[in-house]
Amino acid sequence: MLYVKRTFWTVFWILLLAFLHYTLPQRDIARVVETEVRRVDFGENSLFWAGADTGQDGTGANRDVRFVNTVRKKTYLLGLIRSDSTRPMVYRNEDTGWGWPPYFKLDSSNLQTELADAKSTAAEPQWVVLTHYGWRNEFLSIFPNAVGVRPIDDPNKLLIPYFNILILIILAGLMLGFYRMTQWFRREKIDPIVDSASETWDGVDAYADEKRAGFRGWLDSFKGKDKRY
Repeated sequence: MLYVKRTFWTVFWILLLAFLHYTLPQRDIARVVETEVRRVDFGENSLFWAGADTGQDGTGANRDVRFVNTVRKKTYLLGLIRSDSTRPMVYRNEDTGWGWPPYFKLDSSNLQTELADAKSTAAEPQWVVLTHYGWRNEFLSIFPNAVGVRPIDDPNKLLIPYFNILILIILAGLMLGFYRMTQWFRREKIDPIVDSASETWDGVDAYADEKRAGFRGWLDSFKGKDKRY
């Protein structure tokens, strides 16, 4: 039972951390190389794509999706340490609308224009901070979704995720409060019922032992009689 409990909580925390890492905003320092629109046929990875632009029909099996091709500064230690080397990174640019995640992004067309205006070359780089959520996975053809862009002068600037830190603190406080509430409920409501049931069961068991002892004594009384009389 202990093994099952540990497995459950391990899986729970892994899924929760993966959900938060996918959903919370992340920021990359990158150089925009190209913007384009591709026709995408959705398959098993459709879960990781947003919907069509707000107001359009999103029920089709394929549609045009805006993409942003960039060269991103490599990062280490959860994005807090940035190296001088770069790597290619492709983002998608889709509306989230009123769905999940709750970014309420309705301006993909405007963002695509800003990204196209920020294009630069390696000889004369123009670095930007690109805010996004999601993951990049080449095997499953998953792309992070860009939600914002702004220029930056220092490509090696340290970007501290204050918003994510605040959200994690709030979630930790809520989970601690929920844990304390469950502990109080167990102590005040569940434990008295369990103790009462245990006492009742002990009383029933003692009464049964007493009756069994009396019955044995009654049987033993016949064994002790002298059969000569």
